Amino acid sequence: MEGNIMIKVENVTKKFDDFIALKNMNCEISEGCIYGLVGSNGAGKSTFLRLITGIYKPDEGKISIDEKPVWENQEAKSDFVFVPDELYFISQATLNKMAKLYNVCYPNFSFERYKMLVDKFGLDPKKKIASFSKGMKRQAAIICALSCQTKYLFFDETFDGLDPVMRNLVKNLIFDDICERQATAVITSHSLRELEDTCDQLTLLHKGGVVFESDVQNLKTSLFKIQAAFNIDYDKKLFTDNGIEVLDFKKTGVVSNSIIRGDKDKVIEILSGFKPIILDILPLSLEEVFIFEMGEMGYKFEDVFEKEEEKNEKK
Repeated sequence: MEGNIMIKVENVTKKFDDFIALKNMNCEISEGCIYGLVGSNGAGKSTFLRLITGIYKPDEGKISIDEKPVWENQEAKSDFVFVPDELYFISQATLNKMAKLYNVCYPNFSFERYKMLVDKFGLDPKKKIASFSKGMKRQAAIICALSCQTKYLFFDETFDGLDPVMRNLVKNLIFDDICERQATAVITSHSLRELEDTCDQLTLLHKGGVVFESDVQNLKTSLFKIQAAFNIDYDKKLFTDNGIEVLDFKKTGVVSNSIIRGDKDKVIEILSGFKPIILDILPLSLEEVFIFEMGEMGYKFEDVFEKEEEKNEKK
């Protein structure tokens, strides 16, 4: 799905008085991909989006889209649409009025697509948006954004306020845009689970810096989980003494669950030599991958991410 590098962020730093929101940020985003940014509140996700959409000017470094600078470049800005975390609509506007405004701003705006999306979401386009619920307002913003049919789509906290049905609908619509038009989407969220089945590439931000980034498919296949049981008395040394890299080992009775890094086929071959009673490869969630990959880098996942996520979920 991924193509040429279309968005480049090079050594970007952004400060607000004494607070450093982003520090020496580097990333490359390919054409036709869904790029996800995850991290706790204050990690720098919203600042990042406001920089690549030209709302903020970087204090250091440079940002380009299609090899064009973004800051104060109207031509570059006409190629993307941005749905921020804090939504804004013209006072007393209806969805239809907002659609007319977007039509003036974006040359590829499609009223046909707009009407189709309004029907899918089931919103009343003649009703004042101010009377909408939080979730309905976000739906309205997404409808307008997707109707613009821009080359790039930027969403900050995309699924905030949406119920599970609407979240799936939005995910499918974004995915369809990527596939059908070779559009590129950048999505931020404080929930890793929200982006796991949506993004091609994920980057974890913490305190203005990149903690971890990887292609999702490569990330998921670099580690794996094994459930095993043997007729012999054993512990973690059965694995490590035979050259298997074990990141986590838990044993209950004769059954053990291990997180392994290495060649899956080779590990299975080694363990099969001990005539196991049970030897299964179990699904490894993206969250588990992040936990152990970050642990190798000296970060505690729960300190960087989970506590903030739990706080948000309680709100």
